[in-house]
Amino acid sequence: MGKLLVTGASGFLGWHVCQLAQQQGWEVYGTYHTHPVEIPGVLLQRVDLKDFAELKQLLEAIQPTAVIHTAAQSKPNTCQVDPDGTYEVNVTASCNLAGLCGDRTLPYIFTSTDQVFNGQAAPYRETDPVSPLNHYGTQKVAAEVGILERYPNAAVCRMPLMFGAAPIASNFLQLFAQTLRAKQELRLFADEFRTPVGGHTAAQGLLWAIAHVQGLIHLGGKERISRYEFGCLMVEVLELPTTGLRSCSQKDVPMAAPRPPDVSLDSSKAFSLGYAPPPIRAELTALKGQL
Repeated sequence: MGKLLVTGASGFLGWHVCQLAQQQGWEVYGTYHTHPVEIPGVLLQRVDLKDFAELKQLLEAIQPTAVIHTAAQSKPNTCQVDPDGTYEVNVTASCNLAGLCGDRTLPYIFTSTDQVFNGQAAPYRETDPVSPLNHYGTQKVAAEVGILERYPNAAVCRMPLMFGAAPIASNFLQLFAQTLRAKQELRLFADEFRTPVGGHTAAQGLLWAIAHVQGLIHLGGKERISRYEFGCLMVEVLELPTTGLRSCSQKDVPMAAPRPPDVSLDSSKAFSLGYAPPPIRAELTALKGQL
């Protein structure tokens, strides 16, 4: 398959990409920055993606066949309180990497977000206008534009809410399960809707995009579901205690970053090209025993 460079290998999505890429026969190279990590079979290197010279040297040393860029500051509240500090990694580094890949005509897969929309006109297609409510979404929009200006053949993959288990990076699903098992209250939004996929499915989509996608693509799941509905299904499938699960509204929880109410993605374009996420219930069932 060749050499695959995965940025953000210490994160939830990056870890899943590294695992699946190895299974598919890729020689996998991964980067991390603040969280040292070891992944068997993956050649890992500490890299400051904000340092252009270091980034350029990395590509020259590895000579990858393709690049999947998952590294980001993906917490909306963090981006909201520190927009300048997070811009450099979320936008500048992403665009610089696109330029370097474009110079080499390498497949470049960038992970964007459903947060580029304001939640008022879901489900969203790739052709719908963006209208982010928070700095995280605004940064991802800036990255999308900058990347496609520098390298029109790059694949910009808008990702949905992702769930699952990973030994090196906790995911909200793991935290939810721990909360309920500890018999603590878990309040989930009944008025926030997404089209989630499991981490393994998300990784499949990104690896699939290497050969199938140029430009914008949505890689959401096939089911629109609220956070609370997801929690109810999680409790049922994973056989978790139900006593602590509560529904609430977005307005009930003060947050630094405004959240759109419904950023469900219409991923029919990807579905028609062969991207096939399984039902949420099936993905949760596959996670039994891992949480």
